[in-house]
Parts: sequence; C-alpha cells; structure tokens
Amino acid sequence: MERLTYVLRRLFARRVVLVAALLLLAVVALAIFFPLFSGVDPNAISVMDRLKAPSADHWAGTDELGRDLAMRIVWGGRYSIMIGIATALFSVIAGTTLGLLAGFFRRLDGPIMRVVDAMMSFPDILLGISLVSILGASLWNVVFALAIVYTPRVARVVRASTLVIRELLFVDAARALGVSTPRVLYAHILPNLFSPVLVQLTFIFAYAILAEAGLSFLGVGVPPEIPTWGTMISSSLQYADRAFWTILFPGVAIILTALSLQIVGDGVRDMLDPKLRKSA
Repeated sequence: MERLTYVLRRLFARRVVLVAALLLLAVVALAIFFPLFSGVDPNAISVMDRLKAPSADHWAGTDELGRDLAMRIVWGGRYSIMIGIATALFSVIAGTTLGLLAGFFRRLDGPIMRVVDAMMSFPDILLGISLVSILGASLWNVVFALAIVYTPRVARVVRASTLVIRELLFVDAARALGVSTPRVLYAHILPNLFSPVLVQLTFIFAYAILAEAGLSFLGVGVPPEIPTWGTMISSSLQYADRAFWTILFPGVAIILTALSLQIVGDGVRDMLDPKLRKSA
C-alpha cells in the first residue's frame, strides 16, 4: 500500500497529470457504465428530430437521422477506446518481440531493423490507408493495420534499450553461470524494458484513437454502422454548415481523450525517468 501511494504521488506530482488522469477515467467510466443505465437507444432513428440543436432533451443535439448525439458519443467511446487499447497491446507485444530479438541477437539485428526502417519510411496515415484498403474496412482490420503501423516505433525503442542492458554485468554473470538464453531474455532483460514499453503503450493508445478517426474521416476506416467518434464526424461532414454540433462534440471527445492520454504518458515517462522530469 505504501509503495502504491509513493508511485501515485510521483505520478501526480504535476496537477495537470492528475486532471488528465481524472478526465480520462471519467471518459472510460462513461463509455462503459452510462449506456447500461440509460434508457436511450443510440441507434433509435427519429426523422422528425433530425439535426436538432442541443437542448434539454438532447444535450448534444441530434444527427442527420435524429439519433441522440450525446448517447452516440458515449456509446462510440467504447469502440474508439477499444481500438486504442487493442492497437497499443498488439503493437507493444509485436514490437517488444522484434526489438528484443534484434537487440540481443546480432545476426538478427540487420534483417529485422531493415524491415523496421522500411516501414517507418512511410507516413503513418498513408501506410494505414494502404493496409486497410488491402485488408478491407472492418473494425479488427483497422486494429491490425494500426498495430502494424506502430509496431516499428516500439521495436526501435526496445532494441535500443536491449543493446544497453545486454552489456550490463548481471546479464554477463547470468550467462557465465550457464543460464539459458530464453531465461536470460525473459527473467533478466525483459523486466528492465518495462519502463520504455509502458511509456510507448500510453502514447500509442492516443495515436491509435487519432489515427482511427483520421481513417474513418477519409472513408477507409471502420464501417459507418459502427459508431466510433471518427465515423460520426465522417457521416456528419456534409451537414456541418447547418448543424455544427454534429462535428463539434465528437471532435471534442477525440481531442480531450487523446490530450489526456498524452499528458498521462508524459507523467509516466517523467516518473520512470527522473532526468526527464519537468518542473511543476
């Protein structure tokens, strides 16, 4: 308990990180629990109520089909957050594996990193568009495409850390004692990669939410029937001149969530690496 209190105190040393964490927690809690207790159907169509401005009945107004926009934003948060989490986890697992192999085994370093460098030579959004176009537009194809896009970032960070850790004395001692290579990787090197990998996880979470919104806005992301924040903006674009709220509120949800994740990621990085800690 004391250890947890100490970690939280360091993480929230800056008030802006605490505010961002609370905002992020509120977004996640609303996305998970609010639809369970609300009687409003996010897909209920009411042509008579289409494109109504925000009011007491519809806090964020309605969209082009008369659906309650506030409920759709809350419901869509489930999909957007799920895409962010799944992309971050897949990227971290694949990137950590590639970076660990490239950093520890010299013969694998060249081939793996040449592939990683080639992938990083493409802009993220362009590579994402290409992959989704090849795989087809679906939620899991978007996750898979974004995971491929962000895996090279993790691989480079993990490789750089592994190159340093493998030269340390405790690794040499373990190998001199006859410890098997898999155990050296799992028990001695991998735990020391926790800090940089955790930081990358938080940043990729935010990047994935923004990238999904960008892909959906361009029409190559999640299918329109799935109410992510990106598909809401994309489907409402033609009504922006007379119903600005259909774009404003989903856009605010994307900005606040991504910004909160970035700030929390900065806080995690500062907590794990005191040399990078910013002044409060």
